[in-house]
Amino acid sequence: MNRDEAVAFAEHWAAAWNARDVERVLAHFREDCTFTSPTALAVVGAATVHGKAALRAYWLKALERIESLHFAIDRVVWDATAREIAIIYVSRINGRHKRISENLLLGADGLVASAEVFHGVE
Repeated sequence: MNRDEAVAFAEHWAAAWNARDVERVLAHFREDCTFTSPTALAVVGAATVHGKAALRAYWLKALERIESLHFAIDRVVWDATAREIAIIYVSRINGRHKRISENLLLGADGLVASAEVFHGVE
């Protein structure tokens, strides 16, 4: 992956979220992925979710609580050596805004092997 492909990846990711299309987002993840987020802790009681099936269940449960959602990408950072994308964006959920960074580590297959989310303040 090069920088342009990383930006396209992030744009596709944001468009899928803005459409609330969990399956399109999950298409970027490996079956054995791990996903760590403070929101996961609040929604499913564990900060780290293991596996695509558990990630799907978490995201679907979280979306049940969300009336409005929009992710606007601010910038994308790509580290080709580490195969890591940082998507820095403004999250607008139910009228609340905050900056977030999603750091996605890609496997050799180009799919997300692990992800960690960092939340800013409103």
